Amino acid sequence: MSETQTQALWWASESFWRKTAIWVTAGSFVVLIFLTFDTVKQITAGGKRVPAYSVINHRIDYVFDAKRNFQVPVIGVEEPLFGKKLTEEEDAALVSHGKLTTQAKNCMNCHTLLGNGAYYAPDLTKAWLDPAWGSKETREQSMVDFLMDPTDKLHNGLGRRMPKLGITQEEARATVAFLKWMASIDTNGFPANFKPIDQADAAPVAAPAAEHAAPAADPAASTGVGITPAQQ
Repeated sequence: MSETQTQALWWASESFWRKTAIWVTAGSFVVLIFLTFDTVKQITAGGKRVPAYSVINHRIDYVFDAKRNFQVPVIGVEEPLFGKKLTEEEDAALVSHGKLTTQAKNCMNCHTLLGNGAYYAPDLTKAWLDPAWGSKETREQSMVDFLMDPTDKLHNGLGRRMPKLGITQEEARATVAFLKWMASIDTNGFPANFKPIDQADAAPVAAPAAEHAAPAADPAASTGVGITPAQQ
């Protein structure tokens, strides 16, 4: 191929590929900036997928969504954490304290949160909904007690055991708030096939029947039928 023919092949020129590289790099940079802002929007508390911290004042469940074909968090009736409804500022402070506690105690050295971390111990994404806590009535206190001292707890007696980390009661309560908030995050069905704790309200107790029914009135006594003149 002659030199003239080579120059005619524009796609083979050094100038073309240099310009292409510049445009591709610039375009990728713009896309990266867009995705960064979109990601921040998606993961910021108060968005569509990540509820506001005030969600800890409500019941959180994990149910199957037939349309999406996996389980999703469902925000239910008002059900304040530890029986006390907090303001938005108090919610944010408590959840943030819990998040800082999980970081200070290096929870991700053993656990995963939202799928990130180590795989030595269970994932904590839906720990708030774990049936191991027994019932929804005792769950909060059971979680606090476990975090403060897990050494003598039943579900910590087999296999890999969680050590006592010196977590205070204040830190434990904040961590429970963080775990409840994290359970409300829409993680596209992660973890899959998770069986949540039963949070159904107990059925109302029927009023007990009267022990002794009142005796029926004697129709004869009220009408006088059957009373002889001698009895009158």
